[in-house]
Amino acid sequence: MATGLAIAGVSVAVLALSVALGAWLVPLLLRHADSGPAAQAEALAVLGNGTWIGLLERFAITGTILVGHPEGVAVVVAVKALGRLPELREHPVAGERFVVGTLASLVWAAALGLAGHAVLGAL
Repeated sequence: MATGLAIAGVSVAVLALSVALGAWLVPLLLRHADSGPAAQAEALAVLGNGTWIGLLERFAITGTILVGHPEGVAVVVAVKALGRLPELREHPVAGERFVVGTLASLVWAAALGLAGHAVLGAL
């Protein structure tokens, strides 16, 4: 039987990797996916940096999967999309960047959450 300390350690490590490495990985992917400097400037003007939102998004997605409630991912994505909907309707370039960034963040966070959940299940 796993100790509470081992479970806590794995959970904290997985959450930290999800948030910290995701903060490096997602912007790297976005730099390669941008259409050009003008499109990138427009998208950044509309969406802002989005760093804090991305950090919280990855934390929430990884956390919900770690605790065995993957349906929480739908809530996180829905809240994020609804919060940005007015801006995305008016600026298609920003919408493209939003989708690419959100998908990259979601895939990374879900992969770490699933790996962490598997490790916790093996303890």
